[in-house]
Amino acid sequence: MTAVLSAKVSPYVQLGIEYEQELGIQGIPPAMLAHKWQPADLLAPHSDLDIRILLAQPPQNWWEWNHRLAAAHTAVVSQEIVNRRLLEHPPGFAFTLPEVDQRRVSSAELATWSMISGHRRTFHRWKSRAQMAPWSRADELFYRGILDARVGGRYRLSADSTDNVHIDLPGYRRHCVVWHYLAPCWFAIASLATRTRCPGKFAALAQWHPPGLEHYGQAFARQARDQHSRPIASLLRQAHAAVTAAMRHLPATAEHDEAPHPTSTMTAGMLRVRVARWLYYLDPPPGTATAYLVRREARELHAAAAALRAFASNQATGEQRLAARMADLLPAGPTTERVLRDTLTTWHRHRTLVEDFLNAGVPS
Repeated sequence: MTAVLSAKVSPYVQLGIEYEQELGIQGIPPAMLAHKWQPADLLAPHSDLDIRILLAQPPQNWWEWNHRLAAAHTAVVSQEIVNRRLLEHPPGFAFTLPEVDQRRVSSAELATWSMISGHRRTFHRWKSRAQMAPWSRADELFYRGILDARVGGRYRLSADSTDNVHIDLPGYRRHCVVWHYLAPCWFAIASLATRTRCPGKFAALAQWHPPGLEHYGQAFARQARDQHSRPIASLLRQAHAAVTAAMRHLPATAEHDEAPHPTSTMTAGMLRVRVARWLYYLDPPPGTATAYLVRREARELHAAAAALRAFASNQATGEQRLAARMADLLPAGPTTERVLRDTLTTWHRHRTLVEDFLNAGVPS
């Protein structure tokens, strides 16, 4: 009964099925497919489906695999105009099953996943293990990174592009305030305050109610689903007040003996799908806007370069030296269409290095 109801109220279940089918048509069927956030967190027609691809083993050629991934994404987006928003960008990560099995994927990231297709028992085991893992510095960095991108005036509603929004533009702007600003902050603060890996935004709003803040969580959980709401300026002021109040419950940064995970798996997982993203952004379906996505790449690529250089700081191992060389292939400044084209050319010129990095540390 639950599955039937979910399919009725949400397009995301069908979209996941169509995406997996298109990957198969392109000759790159995944072993498993997942998306970030819980089903309740995906609010049509405004939320996008942020996909994670799980492979049984690395492809023989990541460059060719990415071209096929870009083609699959383009094909699904082209089916319906609303898909320009619902599938805003190609998948965010690609990992192998052994990498997840051997706990090389961030527990905080994995805790947010929901399965689209695959082996349910294996997926539930991963999720349970992610929830039970000891709290670590990697968790602190994950959740504080969410806050660092938004608090202190860093969230700007104008940065949430409406270019691919074709339904209920005022509702989308309210959605951005609640679901891109307030809810992620609440999610991160709740996780840090309780030292637990919250699975999603609604879960955080529903379950974390410190003294004096009960009304905020309940009010914004209702607001997320409310299509007829207060003026945007008033909503934004209330969101600022709620985040400020919640930040008072943020604990001091915890000290941990261990460093973040000693491999570059998370960064590799992100970079494995970058070529597909760039191909899609540079040649999107007719009528689809991607200029804002091109600009957004800078933040993620700069973070990836910083992570690689931190990992490779003393270059004591071959994997560290490879990471340092890969960091040098990432653009350092703003990202434009020309920068992405030049980076594609550079990666193609250094394909052996790129392929070696994307496969480095993959368990057999």
